[in-house]
Amino acid sequence: MTDSTHEANDTSEAERFWEGHYSSRERVWKGTPNPVLATAAQPLTPGKALDLGCGEGGDAVWLARHGWRVTAVDVSSTALQRTADHGRAAGVGDLLTTERHDLARTFPTGSFDLISAQYLHTPLDFPRARILRTAAQGLTAGGLLLIVDHGSVRPWAWNPDPHAHFPTPEDVYSSLELNAAHWHAERLDRPQRLAIGPDGQTATVTDNVIAIRRTI
Repeated sequence: MTDSTHEANDTSEAERFWEGHYSSRERVWKGTPNPVLATAAQPLTPGKALDLGCGEGGDAVWLARHGWRVTAVDVSSTALQRTADHGRAAGVGDLLTTERHDLARTFPTGSFDLISAQYLHTPLDFPRARILRTAAQGLTAGGLLLIVDHGSVRPWAWNPDPHAHFPTPEDVYSSLELNAAHWHAERLDRPQRLAIGPDGQTATVTDNVIAIRRTI
């Protein structure tokens, strides 16, 4: 397990927000992988993976357990420590590296066979299209960028406005302005699932799934 920080010394608004989010509770997430990621990664040959906004490491540890060498990125030091602890407890610490990034400022170096952006949302200002475009450029030839977004209101969301607008998968893909000669959309979909909230609430929600393959 290696742990590194790629940040300016000043604390960003994003770091303050997300550090407060994670440090306010002993655990925020269940520690299990997001199902769309698990389904998409299962048939792939393990290589190098990048987990953007890794939280407490449920996805990163699942990937490492399946043979991937994973770089797990978050802006919260508490989240990264929990990811590292989870990886060691699962016996995959040697396959898992954590890096602290405010993605609006810095981005991990290197190239990756799989880049995962699961619910990379924030109530703060966030140059999301630029970050996801940078992620697409960090793929190896044949690599996959898997983006899963909220596509409907969850009752336990920060802003449970029933009239909130959600971009379609096509909108998200179009916003990245990728060269069709180098990348193509392998999946643009809006599946529904039964979700469980932080206090045990349940609701049927829609996900936006955008899977982008780098061709060359």
